[in-house]
Amino acid sequence: MERINRRRMLQLSGGGIAAILASGRAPAFAQGTTVHWVRWSDFVPASDQLLKGKITQECQKALGIKLNLETINGNDIQARVTSAIQSGAGPDIIMALNNWPQLYAASLADVSELAEEIGKEQGGFYDICKITATVGNKWIGLPWAVGGGLVAYRKSWLHEVGYDTFPDTWDKLQDAGKKLKAKGRPIGQALGHSFGDPPGFWYPWLWSWGGKEVEADGKTVVLNSKETLESVRRAVPFWNDACDPGGLAWDDSSNNRAFLSGTISLTNNGASIYIEAKKKPQAYLTEKGTPMKDDILHAPLPKGPGGQFNLPGTFTDMVMGYSPNKKPAMEFLRWIHSKPVFEEWFTSQQGYTAGATKMWENDPVWTADPVLTPFKMIPVTGRLLGYAGPPSRKAAEVQTKYIIVDMYAKAVQGMKPEDAVAWAHGELVKIYA
Repeated sequence: MERINRRRMLQLSGGGIAAILASGRAPAFAQGTTVHWVRWSDFVPASDQLLKGKITQECQKALGIKLNLETINGNDIQARVTSAIQSGAGPDIIMALNNWPQLYAASLADVSELAEEIGKEQGGFYDICKITATVGNKWIGLPWAVGGGLVAYRKSWLHEVGYDTFPDTWDKLQDAGKKLKAKGRPIGQALGHSFGDPPGFWYPWLWSWGGKEVEADGKTVVLNSKETLESVRRAVPFWNDACDPGGLAWDDSSNNRAFLSGTISLTNNGASIYIEAKKKPQAYLTEKGTPMKDDILHAPLPKGPGGQFNLPGTFTDMVMGYSPNKKPAMEFLRWIHSKPVFEEWFTSQQGYTAGATKMWENDPVWTADPVLTPFKMIPVTGRLLGYAGPPSRKAAEVQTKYIIVDMYAKAVQGMKPEDAVAWAHGELVKIYA
């Protein structure tokens, strides 16, 4: 296989995958070169099947690289990263969720050239992706996509309790939830230690009441405020009146199962519930025997006195600093981010994630099914961990220790709201000091 240097690739077509396509040749790597990529087990199984099958085979043909794709539970990723860094060996690329790259910045390869190239080709990265994947001017990871939650709800059940549209305030949702719970159809919301659903609900809940972790300087902890205290006080009756108490022990798949089994009426989640119901319309039925997919809609979380928010989930691929395969790892990432390859994966997601670059806003996936179209706006309507400061390493530590989530969990389990807020504030001070 004839070697093509970087300069020649740029001359051929302006860089990136277009150079490979124009030349008819792939970059040359030593025979048997393997890139080990660790990702979460996707909530859209078809996407994992595509990556492990067709795309893995195409990678070998296009680049001469054997792709070793390993999928694991999202809650296990951080332990895997820690172990690999401590041992100085492990996967070449590891997928990070939220602002986790900030925790490992010193142990990651610089992917600035690659990130700038892809961003330029695809209309630029969303700000939330760039912020979580950079330290100063250095890119410590390559943004992959953006996930996030909207409320999936049974529209017929809401209609039965007097709501023809989804409640737009927390007071209205509590009222609807109380009526639904009385019918054995509570709100299903996770309030435990899992990476996605608990932070995805309780951080926006905090912000919607006007609470925040720190000031804009990213240093001054201001969690113990009257706004935060009000958010905790209001969380207790909301939970008791409207929610399934089992949510205290749920992980990110528990609410999916509960919704599809018909035991909860609504939940904040990615699009995976609807996608699964749509995939198997005869397996998931309403109490009337009709396909459940036809009774599901999505809506943003309600607003409070402080506003209306979501917590986007950024996905970032980290090239590990210890890896002896940095060059093939980056060539693989360049290849898989190219439009013809990434589009295959993006289409398989059906709207579960938005792209990390703005080019994907215009993809046909967003018009294929109106029920999923609202997820297109996730990257531009949210706040990030650590507000009002940046989503820094310290903000990531707060999230991974579940301090904000536990503040609410302690209160709904009986701790005085004032004590729960004081505890959480003290924990943040330890981290930010």
